[in-house]
Amino acid sequence: MVALKTLLFTVIVPGTVTVYFPLLYMRVEPPSSWGMLQWAAILLGAVGTAIYARCAWDFTFAGLGTPAPIDPPRKLVMRGLYRRSRNPMYVGVLSILVAEALFLESVRHSLYSAAVFAAFQSFIVFYEEPHLRQTFGEAYLRYCKAVPRWVASK
Repeated sequence: MVALKTLLFTVIVPGTVTVYFPLLYMRVEPPSSWGMLQWAAILLGAVGTAIYARCAWDFTFAGLGTPAPIDPPRKLVMRGLYRRSRNPMYVGVLSILVAEALFLESVRHSLYSAAVFAAFQSFIVFYEEPHLRQTFGEAYLRYCKAVPRWVASK
């Protein structure tokens, strides 16, 4: 059942952010010819998708919950990619958005990606982190000291 909830969340939230909204509101024509930029974008999009999938797996099967704020994990997830970033799922989604902007060579998509990043940052700082501090206490504070919010510099 948890896996089904995670799949539903993935389709509704990241699916809307990365596919539905861009297709519906930013109607940009795909490039007429493909170059290195398009191939690099495909690679980045595949990496972003793999990052998201691994994080969803870790939430579902290690944290005993879903990525959805209304059904969060019961345990603090600190395995896999969460050892290198406190927010790798967001990194995966942002990678997909940047890949779309690169593939389409679209300034509009680039601006959308920046706006989504700003929304993620605000949500993390003003909701997620305070909630996680309250829920997991000292364990989360130690985790914050050991793992950067976005990506490790090592």
